[in-house]
Amino acid sequence: MNGKRDYYEVLGVSRNASEQEIKSAYRKLALQYHPDRNPGNKEAEEKFKEAAEAYSVVSDPQKRAAYDRFGHAGVGAGGAGGFGGFDPNVFADFSDILGDIFGFGDFFGSRRGGSRAQRGADLRYDLDLRFEEAAFGKSVKLKVPRHESCGECSGTGAQKGSAPSTCQTCNGYGQVRFQQGFFSITRTCSQCHGTGKIIKNRCAVCHGDGRIVREKTLELKIPAGVDDGSKLRVTGEGDAGGQGGPSGDLYVVLNVQEHEFFDRREHDLYCHIPVTFPQAALGAEINVPTLDGDEEKLSVPAGTQTASTFRIKGRGISKRGGSARGDLYVTVDVVVPTKLSREQKDLLGKLALTTDTENKPIQKKILEKVKEIFS
Repeated sequence: MNGKRDYYEVLGVSRNASEQEIKSAYRKLALQYHPDRNPGNKEAEEKFKEAAEAYSVVSDPQKRAAYDRFGHAGVGAGGAGGFGGFDPNVFADFSDILGDIFGFGDFFGSRRGGSRAQRGADLRYDLDLRFEEAAFGKSVKLKVPRHESCGECSGTGAQKGSAPSTCQTCNGYGQVRFQQGFFSITRTCSQCHGTGKIIKNRCAVCHGDGRIVREKTLELKIPAGVDDGSKLRVTGEGDAGGQGGPSGDLYVVLNVQEHEFFDRREHDLYCHIPVTFPQAALGAEINVPTLDGDEEKLSVPAGTQTASTFRIKGRGISKRGGSARGDLYVTVDVVVPTKLSREQKDLLGKLALTTDTENKPIQKKILEKVKEIFS
């Protein structure tokens, strides 16, 4: 009789468990019993091997069908054959489960290769803009300090006339393999730091880095309609990559100053304009300043109440990527004079005698009451 435990029992799942349930169960066991988390613990190592063997069978539809019908005998002595009844090659299929958990860049040696090109870092540039510049757009010149490929050594890091040599520790792979328990792990070579190359005679300009810091002037078009906090991406204008890798990107973050009297809400502008009591009562035509620098005439109808808002179409902010613009909303505020001449007091006194307004609370409109309930 085979002394092995039932594979479903090992994984802690039912015999009709789904593929995802099986994978999740194995993942938990792998995390719990992985040798790196249990150094020197032979019992944990055996349980890890047992879980891996069980997963190698029940995760494979053909092997699972044979196991469900014939048990351990249906899949050979020990499940998958190989050393100790266990196939070490099964780990090549587990990289999607374990590869990122333990921080191994190349789990079980599943990825190999020589020196790898490294993408350059992305850079950030903060740019201050006036309100009008953000609204209408402009061209700016930016001076960006960044890493660029060294012209002296053409980015190799080696002195002119020499070249980097292959790392003898990793034989140019950039990785070394360690035997740990019953399986092997590849890690970045500490001698060449993953480049696969050793520089004996370093470039005097870049000191072996292959890059130097240099300030570059870039011309950038700020599109009309950008807002505070907008980010503009300039592809390939970040730090140069290492080992011939591509450059990173430059991200320009916009800081837009506030306007002295305009407020912005997406593409619309809002402002407050003071009017006198006679203008509000009798009606008037007033001049409203615009963001364009000119003035727009606005007709204030007779009997206008304070805080009344009027819309002027097409005088807002340009909509990014198009020619359309938002609107300008003007709120009129009736100004009450604080100092009156004797003549003005006499006139207002006569006006007061002709008015018949009772100082009672104003009844709220039904709509306003509903808004209050749900606000």
